[in-house]
Amino acid sequence: EKAVNLKKDLAEMQEWMTQAEEEYLEKDFEYKSPEELENAVEEMKRAKEDVLQKEVRVKILKDNIKMLAAKLPSSGQDLSTELNVVLENYQLLCNRIRGKCHTLEEVWSCWIELLQYLDLETSWLNNLEERVQMTENLPDKMDAVNDALESLESVLRHPADNRTQIRELGQTLIDGGILDDIISEKLEAFNARYEELSHLAVSRQIALEQQLQTMRETDHMLQVLQENLADLDRQLTSYLTDRVDAFQMPQEAQ
Repeated sequence: EKAVNLKKDLAEMQEWMTQAEEEYLEKDFEYKSPEELENAVEEMKRAKEDVLQKEVRVKILKDNIKMLAAKLPSSGQDLSTELNVVLENYQLLCNRIRGKCHTLEEVWSCWIELLQYLDLETSWLNNLEERVQMTENLPDKMDAVNDALESLESVLRHPADNRTQIRELGQTLIDGGILDDIISEKLEAFNARYEELSHLAVSRQIALEQQLQTMRETDHMLQVLQENLADLDRQLTSYLTDRVDAFQMPQEAQ
């Protein structure tokens, strides 16, 4: 009777494993929204816990069959063979569910990381847009133009590492068919805004550099002119002091 009960337990265990495999491993999942992906991750975590909890039952079965085999070798032999099959299938099921759970957790982590990088770069783009707007309607003063140029250049020195991460993470998920529509839309919007703002910023940078160069040249010309006028003023003052007649001076002095 004990052998019959153990055989029944083995059959029930095998049936449960077959159902678990069909439910957790053979379903075709499509992750088209973050909610679907998150639900799948939570479901696989529950599945892993559920499967691992059966480890105690498997161990009890194993111990009982060993005890029976020690008392009744003939009955125990058949049960031991069935037990080995169940143990092998159970270990395989555990490994596959662990693997799938780990994969889904990695995918979810990849998605969260992508969102974090997008948030960082979006903040940078907002800052860049603000700096570009600050270069408009500047007072016609060298200090103001120089400060605006330095401020814009400091933002433009932003490293490209984050954008590389965004591209790689997004492509990894899209290649796996994970949230591909949503990610493609996000990346397209981000890249379009990045291209537009970066080109505008570089154009403004070049314009400010040219404006600053023109102002420096004008300032230099004014300084030279001022120095020449000062020299001329001193020279004319000396002529007046010495009561020199205008017709005795060089033509340019006259």
